[in-house]
Amino acid sequence: MDAVAERAGASKATIYRWWPSKELLALDALFSEWAPGPEDRHDTGSLAGDLLSLIRPWARQLAAKPYGRVIAALVTRAQSDPEFAEAYRTRFVEPRRGEARIIFARAIDRGEIPADTDVEVALDILYGPFYHRILHGHAKVTDRFTRAVVEYVTAAVSRPAEQA
Repeated sequence: MDAVAERAGASKATIYRWWPSKELLALDALFSEWAPGPEDRHDTGSLAGDLLSLIRPWARQLAAKPYGRVIAALVTRAQSDPEFAEAYRTRFVEPRRGEARIIFARAIDRGEIPADTDVEVALDILYGPFYHRILHGHAKVTDRFTRAVVEYVTAAVSRPAEQA
């Protein structure tokens, strides 16, 4: 917070008035840098193309330091601070899930995936592997990994429900 105050040319008290914690400051910084764009920017005409268009830039940011560590710290904080958890879900998680919901809805409209697709589960399957990697640090988030996740998600939701 000291560095932020110095860089902003403001007092620490001013910074704390706007952001009562460093996590809220980090959350606002992420939100402004990673704000969702126009709804049609991911319309490539296919579910796989749309998901890759959405996920690839996000995954590349996750792989860049310090984003992965910052998000891991925010997820950790959300586990012990219900007020922060709500802000984190509202400002960071939900905008990403919202963009992906639009993509899945278009795929349903095109007949590419079944109308009864459980989109919330599909979203968890899409985003879960990335969080798993940044939280456990056992492997890097790479373009190859990103493409594989999108391929698996697309294959999973493209099957009729009784086959999945």
